[in-house]
Amino acid sequence: MNAPYACHPDASRGRLHPERMSTFRSPWQRDRDRIIHSSAFRRLKHKTQVFVEHDGEAYRGDYFRTRLTHTIEVAQVARTIAAALGLNTDLAETVALAHDLGHPPFGHTGEDALAALMAPYGGFDHNAQALRIVTRLERHYADFDGLNLTWEALEGIAKHNGPVTGPLPYALAEVNAEWDLELHTNASAEAQVAAVADDVAYNHHDLHDGLRAELFTEDDLAELPVVGPAFAEVDRLYPGLDPTRRRYEALRRVFGVMVEDVIAVAQNRLAGLQPQSAQDIRDMDGPIIRFSKPLYQNIKAIKSFLFARMYRAPSVVVERGNVTAMLNDLFPLFLRDPGQMPDHWSRIARDAVDETQCARIVLDYVAGMTDRFAIAEHQRLFGHG
Repeated sequence: MNAPYACHPDASRGRLHPERMSTFRSPWQRDRDRIIHSSAFRRLKHKTQVFVEHDGEAYRGDYFRTRLTHTIEVAQVARTIAAALGLNTDLAETVALAHDLGHPPFGHTGEDALAALMAPYGGFDHNAQALRIVTRLERHYADFDGLNLTWEALEGIAKHNGPVTGPLPYALAEVNAEWDLELHTNASAEAQVAAVADDVAYNHHDLHDGLRAELFTEDDLAELPVVGPAFAEVDRLYPGLDPTRRRYEALRRVFGVMVEDVIAVAQNRLAGLQPQSAQDIRDMDGPIIRFSKPLYQNIKAIKSFLFARMYRAPSVVVERGNVTAMLNDLFPLFLRDPGQMPDHWSRIARDAVDETQCARIVLDYVAGMTDRFAIAEHQRLFGHG
C-alpha cells in the first residue's frame, strides 16, 4: 500500500494523446516498458560515462560502466528507496530509466561540447533532450510521435533535479508549452528518489571504475570520509582478504551508507511534515528526498577527489580534448552540408525554415550517436579518429 504522499496511478493526469488503459499494466508500468523498448534506451549501451568507447572497448576493458549499466543501477537504487518510503516504485523506476536518455556521445564532455555549439541556437541540456526524445524523436507508434508518456513521467524527467527556473532550453520550452509541467514546483517524491539514486550510483561506481582504471589506488582512498572507514571495517572483519573481494566489500558498504542515509532522512522529514498528497510534496520548500547534511559534506569531499583524480586525470583530459575536437568537426559540417547525414536527417534539415531549425535537427542527429558511431563518422568524413 502506497503512502498518501505517493503518486497513485488512478490519479495520474494522463497522457497528451488519450489512450485506452492497459488491461494488465498501470500507466507507469506502461511508461517504463515503452522506455525500455525505445531505440534511445538501446543506444545507451554504447554511450559511456567517463571513459570513451573505442571499437567496443571502453578505455582499457569491458568492465567499465556505460550509460546503460549506470541506468540499470540507478533504477535498482530508486526501487529500493521508493519501496522503503511507501512511494510508487513503478514511477520511480520509470524516471530513473529515462533520466539519461538525452545524453550525447562521450559523456559530460560531449554535453559540454554540444552546449557550446548550440549556444546561438537555444542551447543544449541532456534533460531537455530526453524530453524531446520521448515526446518527438521516438517514432514507432501509429497515433503519435514520441512515447506518449504520462504527465508524471514527463514531469519527473524535466525536474527530477529540482524546479527549473530561468531561460529554458528550447527543447524543454517546446514540451512545456504543449503541456504545462509546472516547472516552478518540486518534482514528485518518486522523481526526487530517482535523482538521489543517480548520485548514489555514480559516486559508488566512479570509485570502482577509477580503481579499475588505475587512476588511483585503495591507499589513496584511506583518508576519504565514508570510503576510508569502509575499507578499515573490511580489514578488521576479513584480515588478509583477496584484494578484489576487499574492494567489492568496502565499496558496497559505501553504497549502503548512502542508501540508508537517504531513507532515514526522508522518513524523519516525512514524519515531521506529514504531507497528505503528492501535491504537498511538490509544493514544499525544497526537496523531501536528500542526503543528511553531514553525509552531503562527505560526498562533496569524495566528488572533489574524483574530480581531481579521475575526471581531470591527464589521460582522461587528453581523451576529452580528442572527442571535443570530433564534435567540433562533425556538427558544423552537418550544419553546412546536411547531405552528409543519412537521407531522413538530410531531408528534414534541408526543409528547415532557418539556420536555427537546421541546427536543432543536426543536434538531434549528433546527440543520438553512440561513442563508436561518432568516432566512425569522424573517421569516414575526416579520415582520422
